[in-house]
Amino acid sequence: MKQGIHPKYYPKAKIKCACGAEFTVGSTQKLTEVEICSNCHPLYTGKQKFIDTAGRLERYEKMLAKSSALKKNIKDKTKKNKTK
Repeated sequence: MKQGIHPKYYPKAKIKCACGAEFTVGSTQKLTEVEICSNCHPLYTGKQKFIDTAGRLERYEKMLAKSSALKKNIKDKTKKNKTK
């Protein structure tokens, strides 16, 4: 290997997960923080957990209700125009 062109290698680097799990691996960074790991990923645990960040589901349902109300309003108006 050429000297001076490769990043420093840390044989005991830490990986920290948001669930609290920690792993020791070899890496070019001393500490790596991840959001999900094999201890908390649904594929490995068999548990499904629903994470709704920033109320996305509520915003979608609100938008859907508004859209259906608007469609109904337009439908009623076209019915009135046809009966006149």
